[in-house]
Amino acid sequence: MAKYTEDAKALLEYVGGTDNIQAVTHCVTRMRFVLFDEKKADVERIEEIPSVKGTFTQSGQFQVIIGNDVQLFYNDFIEISGIEGVSKEALKSEAKTNQTTLQKIIGNLGEIFAPIIPALICGGLILGFRNVIDSIQMFDHGTKTLVQISQFWSGVDSFLWLIGEAVFHFLPVTIVWSITKKMGTNQGLGIILGITLVSPQLLNAYAVASTPAAKIPVWDFGFTTVQMIGYQGQVIPAILAGFVLVYLEKFWRKVSPSAISMIVVPFFSIVPAVLIAHTVVGPIGWTIGNFISDVVWAGLTSPFRWLFAGVFGFVYAPLVITGLHHMTNAIDTQLTATFGGTLLWPMIALSNIAQGSSVLAMCVLQKNNKKAKEVNIPSCISCYLGVTEPALFGVNLKYTFPFFCGMIGSACAAIFSVSTGTMAASIGVGGIPGILSIIPKYMFNFAIAMLIAIIIPFTLTYILGKKKLNEVDFNGKVKPVINGKVKPVNEVFHSPLKGKVIPLNEVEDKVFSQGLMGEGFAVELTDGEVKAPFTGEVVMTYPTKHAYGLLSDDGIEVLIHLGMDTVELNGEGFECLVEKGQRVKQGETIAKVNLDYVKEHGKSLVSPVVFTSHQHIELKDVKETDNNQEIIEIK
Repeated sequence: MAKYTEDAKALLEYVGGTDNIQAVTHCVTRMRFVLFDEKKADVERIEEIPSVKGTFTQSGQFQVIIGNDVQLFYNDFIEISGIEGVSKEALKSEAKTNQTTLQKIIGNLGEIFAPIIPALICGGLILGFRNVIDSIQMFDHGTKTLVQISQFWSGVDSFLWLIGEAVFHFLPVTIVWSITKKMGTNQGLGIILGITLVSPQLLNAYAVASTPAAKIPVWDFGFTTVQMIGYQGQVIPAILAGFVLVYLEKFWRKVSPSAISMIVVPFFSIVPAVLIAHTVVGPIGWTIGNFISDVVWAGLTSPFRWLFAGVFGFVYAPLVITGLHHMTNAIDTQLTATFGGTLLWPMIALSNIAQGSSVLAMCVLQKNNKKAKEVNIPSCISCYLGVTEPALFGVNLKYTFPFFCGMIGSACAAIFSVSTGTMAASIGVGGIPGILSIIPKYMFNFAIAMLIAIIIPFTLTYILGKKKLNEVDFNGKVKPVINGKVKPVNEVFHSPLKGKVIPLNEVEDKVFSQGLMGEGFAVELTDGEVKAPFTGEVVMTYPTKHAYGLLSDDGIEVLIHLGMDTVELNGEGFECLVEKGQRVKQGETIAKVNLDYVKEHGKSLVSPVVFTSHQHIELKDVKETDNNQEIIEIK
């Protein structure tokens, strides 16, 4: 009998049998399913399978975390089920068939904003910091700001506005670029269209309200005039303009002879797109954006704002589960453009904090349950830092009551936040660090709201947990990690890779960034040699040569994953120099990567190094690392 035959049989049964599987594949750590009916999947029983480390659903895919042996598990599963596996891209295509029209629209909106959100967060932090130094009168008996008494900080304030202006005033440029990137059309044309929406020739969008209609500049075509109005900070006009360009380009690509397409396609795409943007979709989008922001603002400032806030705070976490929360990015950005700040985003940050506080209570309740601690502690930390999925799917929804306790705490905190007019300068980090994006005069109010979001969910979860959790939940037996236990160690770890060091939570793959496989770090490769970080045994080599599992003599197990989505290269560009079961010495070369080949095929060289035996690590303060360089203290 194969190693995972019994576990594979159990998984097949608990996902609803072969009749419920539309498609299945795997990556380095997970089995990925598209199911006809996800409700038939018995998540609780699946997570009790010894080989399974957790489950979650994302983008229409039901994903089961296995770990380093996923290839062996997958082979056993395919043999047991008789189902033919598919590629990751085919699985993604199948997954979209499981989505409703609304889910597809929201998913597309989320994909458009995903590349922009880091810039928005950065811009929000910059605006918050500038507000602290140039708005709060902290000196000369409360009469002067830091900027007023220090030329250095005055220079810093002015310099930072260069970045803040780029993020918010030129937002349409990044939106149109992101749309063309997602839709597979020319991104250069997208950037040009975006620039025409914010050109210095136009009246700045922020000045339109204070400019008399008679003084707004126009293009005069003789038979008609068109107002020269910019769309700085506007979201919906940029989205509509972007899709006009995309469909114009696709049309001209289809009908243009290839011999002249280089001339016809860009010219007849960009010129009409710019004209339509300024005469049709721009004004329409402006009206729609103002209507949405006015309605939301009215709800947040009306006599019934406490009710609006309570409902939003209560339902935001369920919105995250459905993916509908992506729409709030557009609304927040529109509110910031229209009113100079947003009352909505503070409630989002508070919801994250509330769910994290429920997990904190579970950490206390399950402090003797080693298996639960491996999930609870990293989930709590990531939730407090704004990443909620591990907390929601790994802890709170699993037990249900912590999820609802978090929702109640979020609602209470949201009511206080909105009732006190707490406003953020922009989108920020969605957890405790979110206070840095709050407008200074509201920071104290937000701090109180954070206390509410911490105390209420923690208290409710702890009280209910005492009643609902049984002895197994408190002191559950954890399956062994290495030879029945994780050996206590305290030693130095040598980097197997050379390049720029990146925190694991910044890696694009959520299984790595959310710590579901363990702690670690990532390296953006500048050298193709991969070295053994310690003396030990090779426990896994992936058939496509892009991932390796090693086990040290002290019981440390590490996964080295070379690049992102490099499984799709089918081993091309990689050279494996070891085999499973082979002994290696620290510093020995175990693999080589052709960096140019990987980059030419559009794959990222960011390579996670993860401690799958779940040791706690302390990463040294280094920005670059070399092979064999001491980089981590293992606890």
